[in-house]
Amino acid sequence: MKIAAQIREPIEQEMELFEDKFRASMSSKVALFNRITYYIVNRKGKQMRPMFVFLTAKLLNDGKVDERTYTGASIIELIHTASLVHDDVVDDSHKRRGFFSVNALWKNKIAVLVGDYLFSKGLLVALEKGDHDLLQIISNSVKSMSEGELLQIEKARKLDITESIYYDIIRQKTATLIAACCSMGAASVKPGSKEVEIFRKFGELCGMAFQIKDDLFDYGSERIGKPTGIDIKEQKMTLPLIYVINQSAKEKKRWLINSIKNHNTNKKRVKEVIAYVKQQGGLDYAVKQMLTFKDEALGLLDAYPNSPYKEALVLMVNYVVDRKK
Repeated sequence: MKIAAQIREPIEQEMELFEDKFRASMSSKVALFNRITYYIVNRKGKQMRPMFVFLTAKLLNDGKVDERTYTGASIIELIHTASLVHDDVVDDSHKRRGFFSVNALWKNKIAVLVGDYLFSKGLLVALEKGDHDLLQIISNSVKSMSEGELLQIEKARKLDITESIYYDIIRQKTATLIAACCSMGAASVKPGSKEVEIFRKFGELCGMAFQIKDDLFDYGSERIGKPTGIDIKEQKMTLPLIYVINQSAKEKKRWLINSIKNHNTNKKRVKEVIAYVKQQGGLDYAVKQMLTFKDEALGLLDAYPNSPYKEALVLMVNYVVDRKK
């Protein structure tokens, strides 16, 4: 059995029911909007985020979920989908998971409006049910995601990013939504308990490992997930590069920064930067840090008894660092 199927197996029924509820939560009276959301839903990814919600809830509640868990999973998926639609506009990206993005097919104006609608639907789902604690979790997450994106843009202009700032960026940009998934799952069945914070931290650590893995794909020799060197082209300072810049002598440091600032679209120069980062141990260092985050996340699960849900969460954490795309 494939890893994804193994992870999904203990929550298969919940995920099937969730998909029906999620489709219903996206519906609109506007035919154009329904056509676009139909397109989005039929090209969905692995749905890792709602899976985190259900697995956490079932782990903490003797294998049971309630209506609040479905609400939490729908909120997360609506907000995540909205952020992807907006990201493609911000990045001027015309492909998403191998298909045309919403902005490529319907232009930026419509894509922004679709993203706005999905964001507001996510917040309304929480309000309609009176689940204000779940609304608080996702609102904090959306705030962090926006701040992280702006911090990255600000630092890309100056290229003065340290390892500590890099962690702040990925904590806010990526890890905060996975943290919200796990705290949402905990809050849906154990509101106000210490588990809400424990699983927020668990999700954050998973998210940190997930983003470092994503950054490592940029240095792969194959086109896995995204084309090699795209982060350098976009002047994104990722962990392998930051580490090597900080370890390099003045002359090499100047060459690296100049390459990213002024020669980031020169394919030959980008290849030279990638080769140098590999040679200087940048990838090895990033892998080491990624595994540290993974081990910390797994350590938080040790306090909980063995169950199919705990096993699936362990598989999920390992999948985050072992995935090929």
